[in-house]
Amino acid sequence: MYDIEAAAGAGRSFEGEPIKTTLYFSTAELADQGLDPAHVVGVKVRGDSMLGTLDDGDWVLVDRSNRDPKQEGVFLLLVSGERRIKRVQRLAGGALFLISDNDHYQPEMIKPQDMHDVEILGRCEIRIGRVV
Repeated sequence: MYDIEAAAGAGRSFEGEPIKTTLYFSTAELADQGLDPAHVVGVKVRGDSMLGTLDDGDWVLVDRSNRDPKQEGVFLLLVSGERRIKRVQRLAGGALFLISDNDHYQPEMIKPQDMHDVEILGRCEIRIGRVV
């Protein structure tokens, strides 16, 4: 679990990022979810843009081996140096459509010519949050 936050901060990768804590899951449990422990990291969610799916303060386990949004899903992205969690759709022509689950936020389209400012860091797979 990295000591970073993703808007739903800055930096290029997880290497060199401070680790806040470690949670242990059995390899079998992760494998049952289709995850390889060597490629799973945890990040804290900040903000309300994914409200209903991910709440402010939740932790999310991210599969860093799944970085291609062939199917719609929720991904951790680096957009212009800022980590963001968004629902991602690939559009015809190679554009990406970034969608917030909270309808107070407008979708954003990343055109193919602007993809140099975007890196998909991994697919969000498991939410860890409070039960209210």
